[in-house]
Amino acid sequence: MFTRPAVLYRFNCICIEPRFILDHLDSSFFPFQTSKTPALVFFVFVKVMRFLQYTTLRRAVALAMFAILVLPGSLLADRPTTAKKLTEEQKILHVLNRLTYGPRPGDLERVKAIGIEKFIEQQLNAPAIEDTKLDARISRFDVFGMSTAEVFGKYPNPGALLQQLEGRNRRQQPANGAPAMNEEPTAAERQDRQRQLREIYAEYGLRPAGQLLPQIVGNRVVRAAYSERQLQEVMVDFWQNHFNVFAGKAAVRWYIPSYERDVLRKHALGNFRDLLAGTAQHPAMLFYLDNFESVSPNSQQRAGGNGPLQRAIRSGNVSPQLREQIKQRQGITDAELDRRIAQARNAGNQQRRGLNENYARELLELHTLGVGGGYTQQDIVEVAKAFTGWTIADPRGYRRAAANMIRGEENRQIERLQRMAGIPDDIESGEFYFNERWHEKGPKAVLGQKIDEGGIKDGLKVLDILVKHPSTAKFIARKLAVKFVRDDPSEGMVERVAAAFSKSNGDIKATLRGLFTDKEFFAPENYRAKIKTPFELAVSTLRALGAETNANPALIGMLNKLGEVPYGYQAPTGYPDTAEDWVNTGALLERLNFAVAISSNRIPGTRVDLRGYYAASRGEILENAIGKILYDEVSPATRASLEKQAAQPLPEVAAGNEADDLDLGDINMRPAGMPGGGMNRRVRLMQPSGEPEVFKAVSLVLGTPEFQRQ
Repeated sequence: MFTRPAVLYRFNCICIEPRFILDHLDSSFFPFQTSKTPALVFFVFVKVMRFLQYTTLRRAVALAMFAILVLPGSLLADRPTTAKKLTEEQKILHVLNRLTYGPRPGDLERVKAIGIEKFIEQQLNAPAIEDTKLDARISRFDVFGMSTAEVFGKYPNPGALLQQLEGRNRRQQPANGAPAMNEEPTAAERQDRQRQLREIYAEYGLRPAGQLLPQIVGNRVVRAAYSERQLQEVMVDFWQNHFNVFAGKAAVRWYIPSYERDVLRKHALGNFRDLLAGTAQHPAMLFYLDNFESVSPNSQQRAGGNGPLQRAIRSGNVSPQLREQIKQRQGITDAELDRRIAQARNAGNQQRRGLNENYARELLELHTLGVGGGYTQQDIVEVAKAFTGWTIADPRGYRRAAANMIRGEENRQIERLQRMAGIPDDIESGEFYFNERWHEKGPKAVLGQKIDEGGIKDGLKVLDILVKHPSTAKFIARKLAVKFVRDDPSEGMVERVAAAFSKSNGDIKATLRGLFTDKEFFAPENYRAKIKTPFELAVSTLRALGAETNANPALIGMLNKLGEVPYGYQAPTGYPDTAEDWVNTGALLERLNFAVAISSNRIPGTRVDLRGYYAASRGEILENAIGKILYDEVSPATRASLEKQAAQPLPEVAAGNEADDLDLGDINMRPAGMPGGGMNRRVRLMQPSGEPEVFKAVSLVLGTPEFQRQ
């Protein structure tokens, strides 16, 4: 018996003997050599051999493992440039790799038939593109057809649901007016609670809250892979990271369906001012950056109200006599009274938090002006004051909506909360509203401009100032240039794109049109100059192979292993978009793992048909893969390495078993910048299917620098 290291990169479809690596390590493994290449490749090699040394596995890594020695140097190296202009076919491939998630079989010919300019204009006008075939694929993601209040009620938090229905935990025994600590439930009690939940969910048509994230991520994957409105999907991904929210924070996941549908996708190609205002007012952002709790220090609303219970809590004197009076007057139990006391105390704590600067800081630093954009700490404070009172009606409604529905109290509960908080009657649970009583009144000064519009208009005026500021134009222009052109765009191009942004008053289509028609967009040095992010790599693989997928949790688990799941980045910066953040030893191993798994049909719910790659000889199969996936664009060094690896005897094909299944981190639950992590779950990969020589060749080609780049 042995313990496997925590960093255990293994491939369960095709495995080779360790000495295979040693026997075939020669100069042909180092194409595009630079000063960085030998050191990095040697580092990878040492890591692999140390791993093999400390385990008793006779099966080492995977078919693609030896290809990893080809990739790091060439991915990180400065690409050799040529003075030659791009051919027409290269321009089409460049557009397909940047404006879409990569070409599908036949896309090159389709764009060639209508022309590059017309294709770009079609993509810029996404609503005019017929996309009805997508509807059937995404129809099962029903949360995107619901309001937030409906999501609260349909996908309740299970623990909170039982607490609400039981009047808190049955084991809790209040004494002397104070709740006792909960004891740890026994195994029998846990089983009983699970049984109760199953019965409640079945009787009232509820669904587990754990299904929210798979639907959210599955919807993104399916849209990215199959939508004809490709540029819109690329921009949804761009804006999701620009205006990032983290699904792992409390109620945020319940808000994401509306956030993506009503803000990100709706305004992805619209006007930046509308997009910025949509994110500022959306509960997902308000909750993520805590602005829903931001209250003016000068607010006259007293914490927790002025009733006898609230006054007693503020004074710290909830006597047994007062408890009995309140119970008799309101007809409630001890457990219900304890719950209300806790709520009142929380309300008091919330009120005492006062001004919250989180959103104001990120609005200036990440959403508009950027670091060094000309603002000061005092500007942050003034912006925070302008956004006081921007809050959420019943922000944690997912804890009680289903229970209120079951008890027939949903309308009464909502009405009571609205009266207490001053919420308008037409606002549903989980929606934005402006609380005038919480707002900081009086003039503010932001970036040297006076703001005294009053009420909600203070915050809207701040947004107007920021959108028109030249630092915002330059910040957005640079991020778009990094996304669509190269990691280090020239200052000249950034200035030209910023001018297009400013001239159009933040029109996103006009800004992108300026970027795509810029003289540097088709510059030879920018061709295949970007490394695909893990999400781009996964979706481009699905598209290149013409895969069919339902984007079930197995595929999402593979995305998690790659290191990028939508809404899974904890920091407000969102996932990075430069090569240095994604090219490292572990990341490249996981990329090759994905290539082998998908090519050999090991991922449940995802199938590829590679019969079109089959040929009479190994060499012809490899040529087919190079032609169909890389469009015959492969360097001599890469081709030589591919031919060498394809000629090796096919290693053992091993079916996965429970001990060898991939460990999948709990999706979206990792700290910022950390791949994997979180609570481990396992998903069993299927046995490989298809012609081994074919999926070996396809896996190798998917692992080349030419496919990893875009």
